[in-house]
Amino acid sequence: MGITVLVVDDEVNARSTLESFLTSLDYDVIGVGTLGDAREELKKGNADLVLLDVQLPDGFGPTLLYESAYFPNNPPIILITGVPDIEIAVDAMKNGALDYITKPIKLERLELTIKRAVELVRMRRQLFLFQDIQRKNFKFVPSNNKELQQVYNLAQRAAMASASVLISGETGVGKDILAQYIYHSGPRKDKMFVAINCGAIQSTMLESELFGHEANSFTSADKRKLGLMETADGGVLFLDEISSMAMDIQAKLLRAIETQSFRRLGGTQEIHVDVQLIAASNRNLLEMIAKNEFREDLYYRLKVIDLEIPALRDRKEDIPELVGFLIKLINSQRGLNVEDITPRALEAIIAYDWPGNVRELSHVLEFSMISNDSGVIDLNDIPYTIIRKKN
Repeated sequence: MGITVLVVDDEVNARSTLESFLTSLDYDVIGVGTLGDAREELKKGNADLVLLDVQLPDGFGPTLLYESAYFPNNPPIILITGVPDIEIAVDAMKNGALDYITKPIKLERLELTIKRAVELVRMRRQLFLFQDIQRKNFKFVPSNNKELQQVYNLAQRAAMASASVLISGETGVGKDILAQYIYHSGPRKDKMFVAINCGAIQSTMLESELFGHEANSFTSADKRKLGLMETADGGVLFLDEISSMAMDIQAKLLRAIETQSFRRLGGTQEIHVDVQLIAASNRNLLEMIAKNEFREDLYYRLKVIDLEIPALRDRKEDIPELVGFLIKLINSQRGLNVEDITPRALEAIIAYDWPGNVRELSHVLEFSMISNDSGVIDLNDIPYTIIRKKN
């Protein structure tokens, strides 16, 4: 797929020169002379990147920088000006401009800058393609357990209502999979699904990850960064292990949920979003509330819909179908060709209590399949620690 460059310049000769140069580099080009026309093209998603004059007859070009996150593709913007202004240049770079080039334009430098922008565009396309493949290939194993069936039914209702959801359950039960099930079951499935493990990120960085930051808002912040809540606008934000979130960030998250708005770190502009929030925890949040380790108001704001996934040992009737599903999945992921499992091997798997739940079962099956030569998992393929602990 080609790259389309939007050239925004009211000087006809300058615009024509840029269009000819870009065409010679095999880019598709759209040329406009006003800020209004540029907005219309961007709203339609017609441009992959933008060459933008600073002074235009109907407005100040860099205002598009503040709007770019809301246009389809969120295209990189390269500013061009005939009057060098250090203050404008610094402000533009702080607010997300890819580069700032003065006239007369050195075409060699422009070409290098555009190549940087094109690499960014291609990376984004690969991300969107990966997400599209995930959507098309998403499969969820049906359950024979009545308790889990009720969880699925309520999850579907939560998806259609875009309600906030709190998922609880032991480590490894599949809280992340249920979050994706909610995403794929509702009207937001064509938007972004953004997940973050709150326990895997330092508390000092989590706020920036969630809400983004402006340039120079802290020592290493050399330019503006969009947060995950802003990235998930229109879609779903999944906060895994929310129990590990610091109390001060909990307060800011509560405000963002209640108002559907927030400010980037170091920013003054209120960012409005429409996000369905799904949170998950393997710890008892009510016990944490009693110890003043989790905010009670945030807890009730999150659990509009409360979903608890039962442990695998409490729904062993699901194990045979789950084993079949995981064997097919691991075959495709690892390039293996394991076709079946013997009755005695399956019996041993069912007898084990699986403290690590579905995640542990998946790891054991993966080990058994990789070490297998016959194409059928038998008892001797299963780790001895599983067999000797059976009831």
